[in-house]
Amino acid sequence: MTFRRTYLTLVLGLAMFLAAAFTAIAQNTKAQEDRKARLVREIEILDSQIRASDTKNANALNQLNLIQEKIALRKSLIAESDARIKELNSEIGRKQKHIDSLQLRLDTMSFYYNRLVKSAYKNRDPKLWYMYIVASDNLGQGMRRYSFLKNLSREMNTQGKKIKESKAELETERAALLGMKEEAESLRAERVVEMQKLSKEEASSKTTINRLQKEKNQYQKQLASKKKEVEALNKEIARIIAETMKGVTKEKKNSSAKSTPVDYALGKEFSSNKGKLPWPVEGPVVETFGVHYHPVYKQLKLPDSDGISIAVSDGTPVKAVFEGVVKNVIVQPGYNKCVLVQHGDWFTFYCKLGSVSVKAGDKVKTGQVLGTVEPIAGVTQLHFQLWSSKGPQNPLPWLRPK
Repeated sequence: MTFRRTYLTLVLGLAMFLAAAFTAIAQNTKAQEDRKARLVREIEILDSQIRASDTKNANALNQLNLIQEKIALRKSLIAESDARIKELNSEIGRKQKHIDSLQLRLDTMSFYYNRLVKSAYKNRDPKLWYMYIVASDNLGQGMRRYSFLKNLSREMNTQGKKIKESKAELETERAALLGMKEEAESLRAERVVEMQKLSKEEASSKTTINRLQKEKNQYQKQLASKKKEVEALNKEIARIIAETMKGVTKEKKNSSAKSTPVDYALGKEFSSNKGKLPWPVEGPVVETFGVHYHPVYKQLKLPDSDGISIAVSDGTPVKAVFEGVVKNVIVQPGYNKCVLVQHGDWFTFYCKLGSVSVKAGDKVKTGQVLGTVEPIAGVTQLHFQLWSSKGPQNPLPWLRPK
């Protein structure tokens, strides 16, 4: 009884392990497919922006940024294919071993089944069966021979059924193996195409770099203009936030002040959601937070970025990343319409909108549409910033991982 219980426990444990393993494989495959689909979508967005910016004769630095981001995404896409091909090769190896094991078992069963059939054929005459039983040395042997002959037909049917089931299983496994091989072959073909595209994109990057090297004076003028736009935007955001927080101080000193007190409970809730905030739009990040240097003129410092820029399609709806109150809707040179949303003592800022569907004083919920993105000089990007009452913060650690 103890042995039987132990055996059943082992079988159950093995079954649970295999089920968990298959589930993990399925989930991993689904995650890979989702990542690949996202990369393909983001590459398509950058493709359209590169074409549009080229048509509009936008500055070469923006063109280079888009191309280099596209190259990075293409490399990630190739890496996903490489990982899936490696995984498929392992699965194909395991599947082939399983098929070989099934074939060996089927061959063994067929061998003994053929012997059983031959034995039944030789003893097909009922008289021979009778003589076989009568010739027994004793009653016990006679009973055993009778039992053997009686069960021979049933045993043949049982073995025949097992062979049929094994053949069906073998065919199913072979079909699965063929599917894996076809998928691996298809991925290898896709990888060749992606590598060719990558090579063209790298060549385009070099061409744009050469263009930048030849147009240094023109680019420096563009850079000076861009720097003014960035500084003006950041100064305006800082002013609005400072006035908001200053208004609270006045209210504490003078009860007759009309300013709205800061909802620190909401601010605390916002802060506790770091790393969990939804993205305002879906798309590749083409400009990150912080200090950057020119990719060609290595010693040339670019304007500091107090936020991130996300490439999207024209008309993409922009959504609030958290509940709050619309503090201001402003228009800034180089940034089109901008919406500032207050979340207690935290603020999020959404720029380069063409249309806006909210106004100052509106309460907004997480995921509520604030407006849509519109192209500027052929480039369609959302510029997104996140500020505390003390200054700008890098938005990426606050947003959900892709």
